[in-house]
Amino acid sequence: MYKVFEAIDELVTILEEARGVPMTSGCVVPRGDVLELLDEVRDALPTEIDDAQDVLDRKDEIVGGAEHAAESMLSKARLDAEKALADAHAEAQRVVAEATDHAHRLVGEAQAEADRVAAAGRAEYEGLVGRSRDEADRMIQAGREAYERSVEEGRFEQGRLVSQTEVVQTARTEAARLLDEARAEAARQRAECDAYVDDKLGEFEDLLGHTLRSVSKGRVHLRGGPGVPAGGPAFDGAPFDYEGA
Repeated sequence: MYKVFEAIDELVTILEEARGVPMTSGCVVPRGDVLELLDEVRDALPTEIDDAQDVLDRKDEIVGGAEHAAESMLSKARLDAEKALADAHAEAQRVVAEATDHAHRLVGEAQAEADRVAAAGRAEYEGLVGRSRDEADRMIQAGREAYERSVEEGRFEQGRLVSQTEVVQTARTEAARLLDEARAEAARQRAECDAYVDDKLGEFEDLLGHTLRSVSKGRVHLRGGPGVPAGGPAFDGAPFDYEGA
């Protein structure tokens, strides 16, 4: 490339030193020297320039080929994208179907567990009520027997005292006292029976409340979907421990 610049410099020097033609802006240059310098310039030019000229000559052909290739690649990319989109849509539908089936299965299991817990609670309630009623009947019967026994003793004592004229008033007073004590004892036993039944019903009320809260937590967990809402209670599906409640 250095020879090109050197030949150009010599051409410039020849033109600057050439003898001018009178009355014109032209000049007289040695033809042979100029042609020789031009040949040197041509020989010294790199082959890339000639290749670039070939490229320019074939510009339309190259651009057309590139555009055709680009259209082919674009068409292929569009087809690939449509196929990928269809595959993704099919996969999404499969995942949604699996998630729906899983959710339905979890809901069914939770409903079955809730029914089992409710049935156990009802059985426990019926057992507690039955035992409470039996205990209440027993205590009421005992109170009645004690009352009747006290009344009978009072009547017997009253009859015995009535037979003695000097202690008739005392007998009446004692009989009244015994009757009052018997009534008070019967009322006390009835109150104790009512308190016992109320305590048992209160314990069962706490049991039912705990059971309902466990079922509610399980339902909330199911409505959270495959994660658990953040900070939400976990329902492990274990039956409620009635003995430890």
